[in-house]
Amino acid sequence: MISRRLPRSHNTWTQNSHRLVKGKNPCTVQMNSADAARLSLDDGQLAQVASPTGSIQLPVEINDDMFEGVVSIPQGWGHNRADTGMTVAESQPGVSINDVTDAQRIDALTGNAAFNGTQVAIQAA
Repeated sequence: MISRRLPRSHNTWTQNSHRLVKGKNPCTVQMNSADAARLSLDDGQLAQVASPTGSIQLPVEINDDMFEGVVSIPQGWGHNRADTGMTVAESQPGVSINDVTDAQRIDALTGNAAFNGTQVAIQAA
Protein backbone atom coordinates (compact mmCIF):
# COMPACT_ATOMS: atom_id res chain seq x y z
CA MET A 1 0.00 0.00 0.00
CA ILE A 2 1.07 3.53 -0.71
CA SER A 3 -0.58 6.71 0.49
CA ARG A 4 -1.72 9.50 -1.79
CA ARG A 5 -2.63 13.17 -1.63
CA LEU A 6 -5.80 14.56 -3.15
CA PRO A 7 -6.12 17.88 -5.04
CA ARG A 8 -8.64 19.40 -2.60
CA SER A 9 -7.15 17.82 0.49
CA HIS A 10 -4.12 19.07 2.37
CA ASN A 11 -3.79 17.23 5.66
CA THR A 12 -6.66 16.94 8.11
CA TRP A 13 -7.83 20.55 8.40
CA THR A 14 -9.19 20.79 4.84
CA GLN A 15 -11.75 18.06 5.51
CA ASN A 16 -13.48 20.53 7.85
CA SER A 17 -14.28 22.90 4.97
CA HIS A 18 -17.58 22.09 3.27
CA ARG A 19 -16.37 23.76 0.07
CA LEU A 20 -13.40 21.38 -0.14
CA VAL A 21 -15.17 18.14 0.80
CA LYS A 22 -18.39 18.40 -1.19
CA GLY A 23 -18.92 15.98 -4.02
CA LYS A 24 -18.02 12.35 -4.59
CA ASN A 25 -16.25 10.42 -1.80
CA PRO A 26 -12.53 10.60 -2.67
CA CYS A 27 -11.48 8.15 0.04
CA THR A 28 -11.12 4.97 -2.04
CA VAL A 29 -8.64 2.17 -2.42
CA GLN A 30 -7.21 2.50 -5.92
CA MET A 31 -6.02 -0.65 -7.62
CA ASN A 32 -5.13 -1.97 -11.05
CA SER A 33 -7.92 -3.70 -13.00
CA ALA A 34 -5.94 -6.96 -13.11
CA ASP A 35 -5.72 -7.03 -9.31
CA ALA A 36 -9.41 -6.20 -9.01
CA ALA A 37 -10.31 -9.03 -11.40
CA ARG A 38 -8.06 -11.48 -9.52
CA LEU A 39 -9.76 -10.50 -6.24
CA SER A 40 -13.27 -10.48 -7.82
CA LEU A 41 -13.74 -6.81 -6.91
CA ASP A 42 -15.69 -4.28 -8.94
CA ASP A 43 -15.35 -0.51 -9.20
CA GLY A 44 -17.31 1.04 -6.32
CA GLN A 45 -17.56 -2.21 -4.35
CA LEU A 46 -16.72 -2.05 -0.64
CA ALA A 47 -13.42 -3.77 0.16
CA GLN A 48 -11.69 -4.67 3.39
CA VAL A 49 -8.04 -3.70 3.61
CA ALA A 50 -6.22 -5.51 6.43
CA SER A 51 -2.75 -5.56 7.91
CA PRO A 52 -1.32 -7.00 11.13
CA THR A 53 -2.26 -3.74 12.91
CA GLY A 54 -5.93 -3.47 11.86
CA SER A 55 -8.44 -3.26 9.05
CA ILE A 56 -10.53 -0.65 7.26
CA GLN A 57 -13.32 -0.75 4.70
CA LEU A 58 -13.61 1.57 1.73
CA PRO A 59 -14.82 1.57 -1.89
CA VAL A 60 -12.67 0.19 -4.70
CA GLU A 61 -11.57 2.56 -7.45
CA ILE A 62 -10.10 0.80 -10.46
CA ASN A 63 -7.23 2.82 -11.85
CA ASP A 64 -4.80 1.32 -14.36
CA ASP A 65 -2.26 4.03 -13.55
CA MET A 66 -1.58 1.85 -10.49
CA PHE A 67 0.99 -0.92 -10.94
CA GLU A 68 -0.25 -4.45 -10.37
CA GLY A 69 0.30 -5.45 -6.76
CA VAL A 70 0.14 -1.86 -5.47
CA VAL A 71 -2.88 -0.17 -3.90
CA SER A 72 -3.26 3.45 -2.87
CA ILE A 73 -5.34 5.02 -0.10
CA PRO A 74 -5.44 8.76 0.64
CA GLN A 75 -4.12 9.98 3.96
CA GLY A 76 -5.80 12.52 6.22
CA TRP A 77 -9.27 10.95 6.48
CA GLY A 78 -11.25 9.12 9.15
CA HIS A 79 -12.59 11.87 11.40
CA ASN A 80 -15.62 9.94 12.63
CA ARG A 81 -14.17 9.58 16.11
CA ALA A 82 -15.41 11.26 19.27
CA ASP A 83 -14.22 14.73 20.25
CA THR A 84 -12.35 15.69 17.07
CA GLY A 85 -13.94 19.14 17.18
CA MET A 86 -14.35 19.01 13.41
CA THR A 87 -18.10 18.90 12.76
CA VAL A 88 -17.93 19.01 8.94
CA ALA A 89 -15.13 16.43 8.79
CA GLU A 90 -16.94 14.11 11.22
CA SER A 91 -19.89 13.92 8.79
CA GLN A 92 -17.72 12.88 5.82
CA PRO A 93 -17.08 9.33 4.66
CA GLY A 94 -13.54 8.04 4.81
CA VAL A 95 -11.17 5.98 6.88
CA SER A 96 -7.75 6.54 8.36
CA ILE A 97 -4.76 4.67 6.98
CA ASN A 98 -3.34 5.00 10.49
CA ASP A 99 -5.59 2.04 11.35
CA VAL A 100 -3.59 -0.27 9.05
CA THR A 101 -0.09 1.16 9.49
CA ASP A 102 2.34 0.37 12.27
CA ALA A 103 3.02 3.41 14.48
CA GLN A 104 6.44 1.94 15.30
CA ARG A 105 7.48 1.83 11.62
CA ILE A 106 9.40 5.05 10.97
CA ASP A 107 11.16 6.27 7.82
CA ALA A 108 14.82 6.34 8.82
CA LEU A 109 15.74 9.31 6.64
CA THR A 110 12.97 11.71 7.67
CA GLY A 111 11.78 10.36 11.02
CA ASN A 112 8.17 10.45 9.74
CA ALA A 113 5.62 7.69 9.93
CA ALA A 114 6.21 5.18 7.13
CA PHE A 115 2.87 4.83 5.33
CA ASN A 116 4.28 3.68 2.02
CA GLY A 117 5.21 0.04 1.55
CA THR A 118 2.74 -1.29 4.12
CA GLN A 119 1.77 -4.84 3.21
CA VAL A 120 -1.99 -5.36 3.17
CA ALA A 121 -4.47 -8.07 2.26
CA ILE A 122 -7.63 -7.08 0.38
CA GLN A 123 -10.96 -8.84 -0.01
CA ALA A 124 -14.60 -8.00 -0.55
CA ALA A 125 -16.15 -6.52 2.59
